Amino acid sequence: MTYREAFPIVYTSDLPLALAFYRDALGMTETFRFPPEGVATFVSLTLADNSGLALAGQGSTPPHHGLPMRPGARTFELCVYTDDVDDAVAQLRTAGHAVLYEPANQPWGERMAYVADPDGNPVMICARI
Repeated sequence: MTYREAFPIVYTSDLPLALAFYRDALGMTETFRFPPEGVATFVSLTLADNSGLALAGQGSTPPHHGLPMRPGARTFELCVYTDDVDDAVAQLRTAGHAVLYEPANQPWGERMAYVADPDGNPVMICARI
């Protein structure tokens, strides 16, 4: 057996707001929407390199497919590579997204920052130095 593709599913309380962040602010492209007409409850998104994620909003059935969630546990963090961390963070800040950790060089050879998505999930913005 060969595994060939994986992507995170982000559960959100406000799918239109999450779409505005991931699609519009981070530049992802919508590749699938359910239902296809009307108000979406599930949307798949990709970047140019074909990495991506899916967003599941309230009304997705069943939420988390019935899996238990630990109260208070962080359930998601996304890492997005970019060419210029400082510029990306400046653009996200200007668009009103909270910066959780300012850009800084890391000892493992990357420049990294964190912003919050609309649900408060941490999104790492990074680039190789």
